[in-house]
Amino acid sequence: MKFLLWIFLFLVCWPVALLALVLYPLVWLLSLPFRLVGITMNAVFDLFSALIRLPARIMRG
Repeated sequence: MKFLLWIFLFLVCWPVALLALVLYPLVWLLSLPFRLVGITMNAVFDLFSALIRLPARIMRG
């Protein structure tokens, strides 16, 4: 789907399509640390949730 949208953009305005083609890897590289922080924070919150629910799971058997 992304490829078809890029082809459409290329047909409508080719300089913008080429700019998007060049900038996409750079934007991906810049967003990578934020993704890693998000994955880490999700893991931390899952750990806290598991620790909070642990006594109830032990009591339930």
